[in-house]
Amino acid sequence: MSSEKFRHELRQEAQQWQTDGLINSTQFQQLRDRYQFDQLDTQAKNRFTLILLGLGSVLIGLGVITFVAANWQDIPRLARVALLFSVFVGVNFAGFALWRQPGDVWQSRLGQALLLLGALSLGANIALMAQMFHIGGSPYGLFLTWGIGVLVMAYGLRLTSLGMLAILLIGIGYWYSWTGYLQSGLWRGEDSSLLSLMVQQMPLVVSVLFLPLAYWCRSKVLFTLSAIALVSALISTPFNLSTRSGLFSAAIAVLPAALLWSYDDTLWDSIRRRSLSSASSARLFQPIARRCAVVYLGGAFFWLSFGWLWNDSGWGTSLGTNTEWRSLPSVVILAGVAIAQWLYLLKFARTRSGRFYFSPSTSTILLFIALTALIIFWDIQLQPLPVVAPFVFNALLAVLAIGVVRTSIGIADRPAFWFGIVLLILQIFSRLLEYDTGLLLKALVFVLCGVGVILAGLWFERYVRTLTT
Repeated sequence: MSSEKFRHELRQEAQQWQTDGLINSTQFQQLRDRYQFDQLDTQAKNRFTLILLGLGSVLIGLGVITFVAANWQDIPRLARVALLFSVFVGVNFAGFALWRQPGDVWQSRLGQALLLLGALSLGANIALMAQMFHIGGSPYGLFLTWGIGVLVMAYGLRLTSLGMLAILLIGIGYWYSWTGYLQSGLWRGEDSSLLSLMVQQMPLVVSVLFLPLAYWCRSKVLFTLSAIALVSALISTPFNLSTRSGLFSAAIAVLPAALLWSYDDTLWDSIRRRSLSSASSARLFQPIARRCAVVYLGGAFFWLSFGWLWNDSGWGTSLGTNTEWRSLPSVVILAGVAIAQWLYLLKFARTRSGRFYFSPSTSTILLFIALTALIIFWDIQLQPLPVVAPFVFNALLAVLAIGVVRTSIGIADRPAFWFGIVLLILQIFSRLLEYDTGLLLKALVFVLCGVGVILAGLWFERYVRTLTT
């Protein structure tokens, strides 16, 4: 069915065509039957009624919540439990009934909104239940438990919106616990608790919990958020680089890029199904994973290009004094997964002559990963590189940015083009601000960069239009 806006415009045009004599009454009747012009006014009335009902329900709900909050302490505990449970079940039942209702799109959207409201009410239920029964706990435990509950709902209903909310809640819980680690050097909560173990192994938990959901929903948004959560959990693992462990520091620094670039949907399909078909061998998420790898490398090169990071005090000594190796199982398992994925890529890189040939982009990324690991390992384990390391990473950042711009021109990819331009501008600006340069030189460079961005953008847009034509 075409969109309602298109049908409204088509009905007006068809009436004008009939008035001008371009079409006869039979042709107008065929258009009216095909695009259901008679139902447009009815759908508008139903939508207006639905909006009024929704607005009235929100106001009534706010009034009920205000009344209950004013008399909350006077309500018996059993009645409060029944009230919380009834609200949770009622909102979710109404949302599920509307969401499963075939026909009107607005009913489905309202049902999804109610299901999302029900997922939000789950957190309120958990917090109020804990308060009523005097159950102690940390805030990060609340968010993690809440996120797991919403994740179960997302798997049961196969809803992308609930999966996004679950990622957000678990991420808040993880970072809340991480702030406690930075303050005290120890994880908040009991070390033997399940939630504490979940926080310590968060990179593996994210991979196990959210990657299947992204496939189940076939959602690129969920996969992108899962990749972001995995990278953030990996680079924040509680390793203390002041122990001068160059091997693990280098592994953690390059592991996100190695995992994301070598990701291949067909590998996991072959493991799961033992046979590949044309439907299962489609690489649904590999382009997204490789884009995330390039973005991560751009951010890492930009961060590592600053000279003050490689001074004599060491670039990892600011992470604390207590050594924590509790996330080691997750890092080791994901490193094994990365090695398996690269071996899988190597399997398809074999030519007829028996040699191995990677594509230029894969070979370049592999070179970037190797150089990054080597520089970090050398600086921490063997000898500080206060001059060589910033020079190398500035060169890598420039090569990456130029390569992204060149590739985007070949495939007319506008986001990739502007990502490369932004990387180049950030590198120029950061070097001007980091080193002692005159104001006249800074002003000249700013003006040249501005003119260059305008000219590059105009040329690229003209090139894209030419290529499309």
